[in-house]
Amino acid sequence: MAKTARKQHGNDAPAPAKRPSLGIIVGALIVIGGVAWLLFGRGTGADIATPAVSDDPTLALGQRLYAANCAACHGANLEGEANWRQPNADGTLKAPPHDANGHTWHHDDTYLLNVIRFGGTSPSSRMPAYNERLNDEEIEAVLAYIKSRWPPDIAAAQPK
Repeated sequence: MAKTARKQHGNDAPAPAKRPSLGIIVGALIVIGGVAWLLFGRGTGADIATPAVSDDPTLALGQRLYAANCAACHGANLEGEANWRQPNADGTLKAPPHDANGHTWHHDDTYLLNVIRFGGTSPSSRMPAYNERLNDEEIEAVLAYIKSRWPPDIAAAQPK
């Protein structure tokens, strides 16, 4: 019987290697770029809205004072107590968040400064007065720090 011909024209050179398709190259670049973004480039909205605290002495003071006096109840990241909308078993209120999820930004600065100075006014409030622990400059620095953490739209919505 007949032997199978190697090549039609007697050319024994190997066939050229197939090049990867353009779709595979583009797909690989997208995957690599996505992984790089996840590892190195992803930020949060808070990153965009938050000025560098170390660049502003008032904000740096406010951050230190907040950490020492407020974070135990209101959270290190201003997140408030868990289930803050639900009263405690004794009817007292939980510490609300001071971030965009809370209601702090619904009040003007005068009201907020007075709450920090003199504490909560309702019998259900557990907010202590800080006017004997912090001076006016320190209280204002705490509020400035809290407000510096708000996104621009929340800061703009705060009553003046």
